[in-house]
Amino acid sequence: MRIKELSERVGVSTRLLRYYEEQGLLSPRREENGYRFYDDDAVARVQQIRGLLGVGLTTEIIRDVLPCLAEAACSKYNDPEFVARIARERDRLQERVTVLSQNLKALDDYLNAVGDQRSPGAAA
Repeated sequence: MRIKELSERVGVSTRLLRYYEEQGLLSPRREENGYRFYDDDAVARVQQIRGLLGVGLTTEIIRDVLPCLAEAACSKYNDPEFVARIARERDRLQERVTVLSQNLKALDDYLNAVGDQRSPGAAA
């Protein structure tokens, strides 16, 4: 698929997809006319990139870890510095999850205290 179709399928701008390419996160092949061509796997890859960015990982870390998320035999598994770096990121994410869980509980407690006055049929 071309960049416009990928953009529409994943709900991000073509500019952002080009940025992901510049950062080494996406590698479309180029057609003879110079157009980018993405395979169907690019949809899941962009969604994964967006999710990893959404939890606070940098594009640098994502670029390094993406190949290891896609294959079981990643050569970086033998690099102690890489493993330590990813472990630090994982610990940082766990701290964020803990804070988010505490905030979620506080919001739930508030809603319970006020009798959950949302409109009927509102999703929780």
